[in-house]
Amino acid sequence: MAVTIAAVVATVFGVLSLVHVYWALGGRTGKGAAVPQVSSRPAFVPSAFATFFVAVGLAACALLVAATAHLVVSPLSGSWLKWLCLALALGLLARAVGDFRLVGFFKRIRGSAFARLDTLLYAPLCLLLSVAVFHVATSEAL
Repeated sequence: MAVTIAAVVATVFGVLSLVHVYWALGGRTGKGAAVPQVSSRPAFVPSAFATFFVAVGLAACALLVAATAHLVVSPLSGSWLKWLCLALALGLLARAVGDFRLVGFFKRIRGSAFARLDTLLYAPLCLLLSVAVFHVATSEAL
């Protein structure tokens, strides 16, 4: 079961990485709802480099989860992979909870396209990924 969950999680991270590569290369679809907004304006404007850097990070998350489940070979030991996955799960949980202002379940600024998607999709996805990554990291079946 943990291997299947790891494969699904790695696929989700992979798809998210590809979306960020698309945006980094100039794609526009969905980009407007990907950044928090304050007073109908983006809270920040990510550069192509920053967006590509996020894509690389998401790809690394996919590889980490896949390596932890032995779906890919890694030079890291099993204990390192486990601890890195636990840190990832904690980071995803923190993202789901949010900063109490712009992102997460407990954000104060609402009403924008980003805020609606964050409530309905982004924060729940982060929570679900957090639980799934934690499961992979702590699975005895691996």
